[in-house]
Amino acid sequence: MTGRRRTRSTFLPGLLTRHARKGVLSAGTAVACASLLAGCGVVPGATGDVGDGTITVMTWAPQSTKATNKPGMPAFAHAYARWINAKGGINGRKLNVLTCNDHNDSVAAAKCARRAAKENVVAVVGSYSQYADSFFPSLEGAGIPYIGGYGATNAEFTSPLSYPVNGGQPALLAGLGSALAECGPVALIRPDTIAGDQLPPLLDSGLKAGGHRASNDQRAAEDATEYDGQAERALRTTSTDGADQGCVVPALGDRNGTFMDSFRRAREDYPEVRTATVLGSVDQTVIDATGGASGPYEGSYITGWYPVASDPRWDGMKQVIREQAFGDNRIDPADAGVQTTWIAYTVFRQIVESLGDGEVSADTVAEALDDGLKVTTGGLTPTLRWRFQDKLAAVGFPRLVNANVTLQVVREGRLVSARKGFVDTTRTLENADVNY
Repeated sequence: MTGRRRTRSTFLPGLLTRHARKGVLSAGTAVACASLLAGCGVVPGATGDVGDGTITVMTWAPQSTKATNKPGMPAFAHAYARWINAKGGINGRKLNVLTCNDHNDSVAAAKCARRAAKENVVAVVGSYSQYADSFFPSLEGAGIPYIGGYGATNAEFTSPLSYPVNGGQPALLAGLGSALAECGPVALIRPDTIAGDQLPPLLDSGLKAGGHRASNDQRAAEDATEYDGQAERALRTTSTDGADQGCVVPALGDRNGTFMDSFRRAREDYPEVRTATVLGSVDQTVIDATGGASGPYEGSYITGWYPVASDPRWDGMKQVIREQAFGDNRIDPADAGVQTTWIAYTVFRQIVESLGDGEVSADTVAEALDDGLKVTTGGLTPTLRWRFQDKLAAVGFPRLVNANVTLQVVREGRLVSARKGFVDTTRTLENADVNY
């Protein structure tokens, strides 16, 4: 059935109101039912209740690929379901989590979304994919909200059915650029992909805010087995005899480690430069694996969305892992994907609780959010509330409601806070030249 489908090119993101949406659904459903000359069944995505008080959601992420992998996200989603169900569920309803592997592939991402519609999930929660243009049409056609995506694509900040919990790559790179404004020349090494094309203007917005010129943009294959050429070029670009050290910024996701292997070999022949990156490309596990205090990340600035993993505000997430996923090495509490999934399910739980004994469906979940529900996350983010047009709508991010980042640094091999509290990148992003 197509009663729920929206034409994305007809409406500006966020301008289709809930009431208009319901009107479109009613008209479309009536036409479809009449054409079938039969009783109309459940519209895909309309309800996740399978008849026994069960709420069905989906979490997807790439696994076992040659590029970025996030196996901890679906693994944690299953652990969360076991944990919440052991406590009686959400408002007495059992949580059923379906997972899907998007394989870092546009076709697979679209299949995950179509499966979500077929399985009547009420939401996609805490997921990662670089292929938003492939999965959002199916979600929007079925009216399924996308809650707490990783923030890997700009589309997550434009779709009216997206409810992001962090500022994604836009906030991370804008915040990192601001932190690197005192560097000498800056080189950005990023994937030669559509998602990678969005990164340079975001980093440059932060550099510009600090009075720094734009970075040197270096494209690289996302799944390369070595980056010797890119490392040499980055060092040539950033090496300087001046007082200000140059800065090299690899943003290659899971391939950051491969780049740093090449970089470590090449840097011996060049003056000292500093490295910096964003959380998601580097975490404590990566820092440990590359030598800790003697490794290439020592002294690096790293921007993240949330407090460092040692912060007590993560105790609730760690309790879930201890009770339901102890020994599962896919789930790392310091991984930004796992952290985002915890926050996304925290949001979803509050949505369902706000509905009380009422129906839990894709429509009612989206309506609760569109009606201004305020969600708290124990201080891991500011209070979240999604409006159709938020502060950053003018620069193409109408759904970006949390532009806060944290600035961290590697000291003696440990990732620690470099600055107390959050840094709000809203003003920096307002001046970004982003082609969305």
